[in-house]
Amino acid sequence: MSNVQRPMPGQPPMPNPMARPPIGGPLTPPPVEEKKDELIPPGPRRVLEDIHIDELLDYVIEMNCSDLHVCADSPPVIRHDGALKRLNYEAFTPQDTQRMMYEIISDEQVHRFETTLELDFSYAMPRRARFRVNMYRDRGAVAAAFRLIATKIPTVEQLNLPPFLNTLTEKPRGLILVTGPTGSGKSTSLAAMLHHINMTTAVHIITIEDPIEYLHEHRMSVINQRELGGDTKSFANALRASLREDPDVLLVGEMRDMETIALAITAAETGHLVFATLHTNSAAESIDRIIDVFPPGQQEQIRVQLANNLQAVITQQLLPKASGSGRVPAIEIMVASPAVRNLIRENKTHQIPSMIQTSRQAGMMTMDQCLRELYIRGQVTWDEIMTRAHNVDELKKMLNTPQEGDDRLSRGGPPPTARR
Repeated sequence: MSNVQRPMPGQPPMPNPMARPPIGGPLTPPPVEEKKDELIPPGPRRVLEDIHIDELLDYVIEMNCSDLHVCADSPPVIRHDGALKRLNYEAFTPQDTQRMMYEIISDEQVHRFETTLELDFSYAMPRRARFRVNMYRDRGAVAAAFRLIATKIPTVEQLNLPPFLNTLTEKPRGLILVTGPTGSGKSTSLAAMLHHINMTTAVHIITIEDPIEYLHEHRMSVINQRELGGDTKSFANALRASLREDPDVLLVGEMRDMETIALAITAAETGHLVFATLHTNSAAESIDRIIDVFPPGQQEQIRVQLANNLQAVITQQLLPKASGSGRVPAIEIMVASPAVRNLIRENKTHQIPSMIQTSRQAGMMTMDQCLRELYIRGQVTWDEIMTRAHNVDELKKMLNTPQEGDDRLSRGGPPPTARR
C-alpha cells in the first residue's frame, strides 16, 4: 500500500518532498556580493615592517577617530564616527604586533603583560595626543586597542550634554553614577564634570583610574590622579587610603567588585562627593546591579544606604548623527528625589522609569524621551532611535503625542507622526 498522501478533492496538490528542483533552477542561494572597503589612504597597500605605531595613530588623530585596533592577520582598523574602517596596509603578522607594542612599553610592563596576559596603560604622543591602551592576547598573538583621549578637557556644553550635569557637581556630598556601555563616553563626561569643579570651586579632588585618561591641572582645586598599577594596587586600596588624604571629591574609575562598591557608598555617607562608573544601560538597572553584588543578608542594609546617599544616575550612549558626520550623546538622568529614594528603599526599582518620565521639572529625563527630542531636532535618524530605545512602543506613542516643551526644539511645531 502506498504511503504517499493524496490531496482531498478540491485542494491543491501537496508538495512532494522528494521532488528535485526544476532543471536550471537554483540549487544554492545566490552568493552575497562582498562590499569593498574604502581604502585609507588610497593607493597601493603599505607594508607594516619597521613602521612605528605612531604612524598609525596619526590617522586616528587627523581623522578624529575614537579607536585603533591592532591584531594579527588583519590590517590596522580604525573606528570613525562609530564605524570600523580598515587602513590601507598589509595585514599584521604576530611578529609585527609584538614588535610594535613592546616598543612602547617598559620592561616592567612587558613582565606584567606576560604574567597576566592583559595590560592597561596610557600612551602619549608629546604635544599631540594621549591614548588609553588595552593590550591582550588573541590566539597566542599580541593585540591591542587604542582609545583617543583629547588633550584639552571638553566642557559639558561642548559635549552637547545637559547643563544640569554642572548643577549636579555642586552637591556637597553623595554618590553620582555615570553609566553606559563601553565606548559611550562615560570617562569624557566625568572629566567634563570634574573640570567644572576644578575651575569653579576650591576643593581637594582625588581620582583613581585604570589608566589615567584626561590630565587635569591644579586650578581652583587641588587634584591628585592615581593610576592602578603605577600608583596603587587596587581600587579598594586606593579608596580606603583616600579617606585619610583629606578629600572633598572622589572619582572611582570603575566599581568592579563588592569591596569597592561598599567603600564608595561609605565615602559618600561620610560627607564626600563620589563619582563612579558602571557598565549598565539604565538607572534602575544600575541600582539593581549594585545591590545584587552583595550577599542576600546585606542587601537590605545596602539598599537603605544607597537610598540615603545616591544623588543621581546618568546613563548615556552615543548615536551617529543623521548628517553622517560625528556622534551625539543620548542621556537618561535620574535624580534621587524623595520619591525615588523611597522606591529604592522599598525595592520597587521597576517603578523608577515611570517616576523619571513624570519628573521633567526636577531635571529628570528617560532615555526614550531624550531619543525623541534628538529625532525631532533632526539630529538622529528614525532607524537609529528605534534600535536604541528602551521601550519601542512607548517611544512611538510619545512621537505621536505632542509634549510640553516641543515649541523650544529647533524644528518648532508639534512632533512628526511616528511611523506605523
